[in-house]
Amino acid sequence: QVRLVESGGGLVQAGGSLRLSCAASGRTFRTYAPAWIRPAPGKEREFVSGITWSDGSPYYADAVKGRFTISRDNAKNTVYLQMNSLKPEDTAVYYCAARRPGYSGMHYIPNEYDYWGQGTQVTVSS
Repeated sequence: QVRLVESGGGLVQAGGSLRLSCAASGRTFRTYAPAWIRPAPGKEREFVSGITWSDGSPYYADAVKGRFTISRDNAKNTVYLQMNSLKPEDTAVYYCAARRPGYSGMHYIPNEYDYWGQGTQVTVSS
């Protein structure tokens, strides 16, 4: 079992930056594949960014590529999402999610994730 707790959300003007953190419990979290996911109009949830457990390779949705950076610190059991050049359309609750061990590669489908945090609100004003 893994417990995920997000922090770092807030209110920022368009063009600004925020850094989200996801602190995970469990000694084997380094073997889980984490991601950031948010709700989207017309969809239940939208993949934002993930990072592979095997070699730490980041991957992104087209909407955030070049603006967001995901990273992980296995020693601290923490995943980060640095969000730059924020736009009003980035406004959402951002959820940290993790897929249990045994699955390699990149996972773009939100329903593939097994563990979820409670979310942190990001609001971008125009």
